[in-house]
Amino acid sequence: MVYNNNQNIDGSSENMDRQAHKMEEPVPKVDPSAADQTKDEPNKVMAESELHEDIDEDVDIGFQFEDTSNIEVPKLLIDQVLGQEHAVEVVRKAASQRRHIMMIGTPGTGKSLLAKAMAELLPKEELKDRKGREIVMAHKMEARKKAQARNMLMMLFVVGIIIYSYFVSQLLWGIIAGIMILMLTRQFLPKEEMMIPKMAVSNYDKEHAPYIDATGAHAGALLGDVRHDPFQSGGLETPAHDRVEAGDIHKAHKGVLFIDEINTLRLESQQSLLTALQEKEYPITGQSERSSGALVKTEPVPCDFIMVSAGNLDAVQKMHPALRSRIKGYGYEVYMRDSMEDTHENRKKLVRFVAQEVMRDGHIPHFDEGAVEEVIREARRRAGRKGHLTLKLRDLGGLVRVAGDIAHSEGAPLTTSEHVLAAKRIARSIEQQLADSYLEQRKEYESFLRKGSAVGRVNGLAVMGGDSGIVLPIVSEVTPALSGAEGRIIATGKLKTIAKEAVQNVSAVIKNMTGTDVSRHDVHIQFVGTYEGVEGDSASVSIATAVISAIEKIPVDQTVAMTGSLSVRGDVLPVGGVTYKIEAAAQAGMKKVIIPKANEADVLVEKAYREKIQIIPVSSIAEVMEHSLVGPRKNTIIEKLKNITKLSFDIPEVSPASVQAINLFGCRN
Repeated sequence: MVYNNNQNIDGSSENMDRQAHKMEEPVPKVDPSAADQTKDEPNKVMAESELHEDIDEDVDIGFQFEDTSNIEVPKLLIDQVLGQEHAVEVVRKAASQRRHIMMIGTPGTGKSLLAKAMAELLPKEELKDRKGREIVMAHKMEARKKAQARNMLMMLFVVGIIIYSYFVSQLLWGIIAGIMILMLTRQFLPKEEMMIPKMAVSNYDKEHAPYIDATGAHAGALLGDVRHDPFQSGGLETPAHDRVEAGDIHKAHKGVLFIDEINTLRLESQQSLLTALQEKEYPITGQSERSSGALVKTEPVPCDFIMVSAGNLDAVQKMHPALRSRIKGYGYEVYMRDSMEDTHENRKKLVRFVAQEVMRDGHIPHFDEGAVEEVIREARRRAGRKGHLTLKLRDLGGLVRVAGDIAHSEGAPLTTSEHVLAAKRIARSIEQQLADSYLEQRKEYESFLRKGSAVGRVNGLAVMGGDSGIVLPIVSEVTPALSGAEGRIIATGKLKTIAKEAVQNVSAVIKNMTGTDVSRHDVHIQFVGTYEGVEGDSASVSIATAVISAIEKIPVDQTVAMTGSLSVRGDVLPVGGVTYKIEAAAQAGMKKVIIPKANEADVLVEKAYREKIQIIPVSSIAEVMEHSLVGPRKNTIIEKLKNITKLSFDIPEVSPASVQAINLFGCRN
């Protein structure tokens, strides 16, 4: 398990565009006093009504219904896809033109559903394989006639032997001879069934084009294989054509071949898949060199399929470049969204989604209006963004099924909001359960403090598994470097790449804020209890606070937890998983939590935690210090920060000629 301090949202390109736009206008003079007034204005703590207004308001679906049994569910799968309008449009075009598609995105956003929907859209007339069926049936009839003629001849021969033995008074020996002849001919004479051709793939009587899920298939299952038959002597051998097994690429002929996590296929298999895509036919051969079918190779077998490949972002990097080029040049690449805007229209789609899940399950009662509203609230919360609904519908569907199971176990005719709330407590991920266990253990062993104050100790926050928060204690100690040696930053806790870079960036902020040359000191930073490692930069604010506290010997309020990324200029930048981190802080017994100002709109905490914790949004490290440090020496560091802020706003007046030069060259010395 990795303690993921989540991604920093990079707004560098947006800032550059904004700066470039400003270059086109005369640069105004900045009044330092006005800047001081803005910076000195006390930070406002989020009001309860402002923080929770979206969760407290009723979910307005836009229409009335008694329960989901009254909701019409579309018959075609393509019409059941939610929130992926661009992907649906691409699939429709690709189906009509027989183009390949690569879908990249978060698991559970509907990639496999779109692939199945594509198979439904393909024309049915292309599935006809009547000629092959007629050939096989004709050979079967011919073999049956030959078998009947042979059996009749043998029976006449045996009857003749028995009659002859009767007249020569050797009836017993005649019967024995007849039985022996029948056994030998049955064993050693060639069987007519062996001459019947084998139909490797048949689409007879199918309503839709074939849909083959080849996810995780090995080479033999994907490309076809020849069964191993070690008994190759006498009349016991199986004919080669009877041992040939069609692969998924052949079974998907005139249909859809879906491969999820395509990057997990071996490069050799990807290369063969590329050949099949190009030639639209591929011979079946033995895949194992040690098999008795290693030297068997058929004529090229048709495999004119549409390939729908899927995966996460890393799938693009690990794919065979020629295979991706083939898809890109002769098809479409689609990025699957993981959230959609919270509008009346999209809420109606979620109502239909609940009805679809109930219908597909077939064992749970329908949901009433209150239960659906609770599901929509959870969809808001899981989106992690204000004004959005999650599109990770597989996970949301799991909540629907658990709520339905609870209602079914109680014998309730409908699933209600109480059942959904109970399901949220039961259907917790492994990471959430582990996070709860970790919090209990750390409370018991006092791995983090919940009251009082301490120098160089901060309660940071992290996310496990993307949907569960945990308290991440960070302890710092600053000591003089050895004589003649340059100071070092020593961080422990199995830090990974981004976390290590975040620690290095903090040193620039500390030097600017405190005036202390970090190179003359050894800065020790310990991430307490992170046995599985730390990744991400959202602990930057916590690291800076711990180190500054250790340098200045100013205590940190231990009832405060915090999260946020930190720029080298001291700005607090947004991070992910804010809601889960806040709930972890409340569950751990913290009284306040500091979050980035930019994440203020993303907070959608559960009702159980609303009264337990105060949320403080900040935009700079100065505001973090103001709300986390305690004691009389706190004002000293705050005064330093004010002076630094004042200097950063001392911009000299720019002449018109300089403005013209800025517009021409896009930069200023």
